[in-house]
Amino acid sequence: MRIDPSSFRPPSRATFVAFEGINGCGKTTLMKALSACLRQRSVPVVETREPGGTPLGEELRRLLLEWPGEKKSARSELLLFAAGRAEHVDKVIRPALARGEWVLCDRFMHSSVAFQGYGRGIDLDLVSQANDFAVQGTLPDLVVLIDIDPLEAQRRIARRQGSDKDSFEAEDLAFHRRIRDGFLECARSSPVPFLVLNGSRSPDELRAEAAEALSLA
Repeated sequence: MRIDPSSFRPPSRATFVAFEGINGCGKTTLMKALSACLRQRSVPVVETREPGGTPLGEELRRLLLEWPGEKKSARSELLLFAAGRAEHVDKVIRPALARGEWVLCDRFMHSSVAFQGYGRGIDLDLVSQANDFAVQGTLPDLVVLIDIDPLEAQRRIARRQGSDKDSFEAEDLAFHRRIRDGFLECARSSPVPFLVLNGSRSPDELRAEAAEALSLA
């Protein structure tokens, strides 16, 4: 469900925030800016990412983003993401929250809905089953979704100095448009609160709006 940043109140306990959006939207930059805000307030915070976040997850990241062989099947891709997510929840996210730390995660379960469900065309019920098994009830307190036109996102990716495209960035524009549609549908229908930000705005404007929602302004 989409929220108004002025009306959302993060839980008083440790908070789990996931950052989502198509490749090139600016979510990693925003996550690091909010992490700096928390550290300035002496709030313990864990920055992590998917795929990745654990030794196993980082190996799976290489397989998912840099696999040089024949293109993976969509179902294999979904299950590799789910395996990494299960390890991530068990080894990083739950322990950090139990210690009273904030967790800021660059991508989480809604990326599988958008990428493997809407992008690859896997039945959404199957994606949901894979996600449910992986997360075991560990859901974000807030998802920050940066929405941007896929064509602009691709321009940003192309401007990166010395940056080779990963296996998802190399997909055609239609794929990224389906992913964007998937994220917006997640924001509309998910029971998890979504803060949807306009990705065409400046990084400082995005940081200010997200900080307001998380009572960090």
